[in-house]
Amino acid sequence: MLGSVVIVGGGTSGWMTAAYLRRALGDKVSVTLVESKRIKTIGVGEATFSTVRHFFDYLGMAEHEWMPRCNATYKLGIRFENWREKGHYFYHPFERLPVVDGFPLTDWWLAKQPGPRFDQDVFLMSSIVDNERSPRFLDGTLFEQEFVERAGDPARTTLSEQSTQFPYAYQFDASLLADYLCEYATERGARHVEDDVLDVVRDERGWISHVVTKEHGDLTGDLFIDCTGFRGLLINQALEEPFVSYQDTLPNDSAVALRVPVDMEKRGLRPCTTATAQDAGWIWTIPLYGRIGTGYVYASDYCGPEEAERTLREFVGPEAGDLEANHIRMRIGRTRQSWVNNCVAIGLSSGFVEPLESTGIFFIQHGIEQLVKHFPDAGWDPGLRSSYNTAVARVMDGVREFLVLHYHCAARADNAYWRDAKTRALPDGLAERLEQWRSKLPSTDTIYPHYHGFEPYSYLSMLLGLGGLELKPANAVSLMDDSRAADEFRRIKDLSHDLVKRLPSQYEYLSQMR
Repeated sequence: MLGSVVIVGGGTSGWMTAAYLRRALGDKVSVTLVESKRIKTIGVGEATFSTVRHFFDYLGMAEHEWMPRCNATYKLGIRFENWREKGHYFYHPFERLPVVDGFPLTDWWLAKQPGPRFDQDVFLMSSIVDNERSPRFLDGTLFEQEFVERAGDPARTTLSEQSTQFPYAYQFDASLLADYLCEYATERGARHVEDDVLDVVRDERGWISHVVTKEHGDLTGDLFIDCTGFRGLLINQALEEPFVSYQDTLPNDSAVALRVPVDMEKRGLRPCTTATAQDAGWIWTIPLYGRIGTGYVYASDYCGPEEAERTLREFVGPEAGDLEANHIRMRIGRTRQSWVNNCVAIGLSSGFVEPLESTGIFFIQHGIEQLVKHFPDAGWDPGLRSSYNTAVARVMDGVREFLVLHYHCAARADNAYWRDAKTRALPDGLAERLEQWRSKLPSTDTIYPHYHGFEPYSYLSMLLGLGGLELKPANAVSLMDDSRAADEFRRIKDLSHDLVKRLPSQYEYLSQMR
């Protein structure tokens, strides 16, 4: 039986791990987290996608308790601006597609073209986001009636129980969430050590025996978890596990970020993250309660840090003022094996792709859940380690492929950066899949075959919105009676109008919550 876990590094990944392990394993395993006061967390991973609800439900954390503490807002999807051409936008929402006579509504849309915007015609969420509505009525009722919420104590579900599509995710201040989870974990018995780790000591087998701290001496444990970010202090430096770069397919390796205070009552709170294409990457805009989180993700081969910061400040406008900019060098890829000997890397030390689809916290959540599902005993069964590493690698490789699609299939080609995106190397398998999708739209059978958090509707949303891949509907659709499809288009339009009228604004709902 393993009796102790030592987590090196705090921030979002460290405290998510500590909180989850205390909730899952209780007092059977001690949890110690050591973090330096001097090392600042990156703290820009502020957007998530809808599977994160399992994390909060598992911990028993109610929205009205944690959201105000973290300046959190709702996120119903991602708004992509200027990826096809300047002035064009579309949504990638958290919403599965209706199916009519065996075909997703996207096939019917391509065949019948009922309107100019596919996302408004096939999804409810687009109109709700455009009009800055909350996904909940003022009494707390969820607008999506097909999703049944359990009353009372939330069920402790995990990502593998994602049988229905929850209609929203969250955006929050990552530093405040880490502080909140620190309180949660320490109140439930986790030990918090604020100190610098000076050395990582290995035994004769090459396993970690203890870490040496400046003021607290040696911290020993059975299992060590590396949450030290891009440094990979334990997994990469001490255990010398190599890093597998994704740079050949995803060249964006840098970011510059600003925290912009704004009056959200005047500005409004659009319930989505916005990704606005730029000359060497894209700018994220994340509205929180009281400020905007924004940053320019770019490829340093096409743009320098000074130019990137200038572009971001011009994009924000006068509100950028004298705000301090945070420049970040990103390590894009994954550690070859996230679990080596008695060390598991979670968070940036495990792997990272650019934050285009808000997958950073998803990777953390997935890594933690898989650790609990593969938790070792004193025998250290190597099969558990192998299974864990396979699951983590597949998730990251799958997300990599999905993100490459964003650039390769974007119609925008007005400079070298966007033109090069069309000729850059593709991950194994993607070229074949793209060729399939020209003849038949993506389905469960033709997208990346292993779990990676994205479903066929996500691929359909991106391909239809980006506009760079010629698509056509299934041949049978043009021969079939379209009356039921027409009814479905009308239903979506009518229900969208009705919900926009009846739902409160997001600002109104969150102000009431506070």
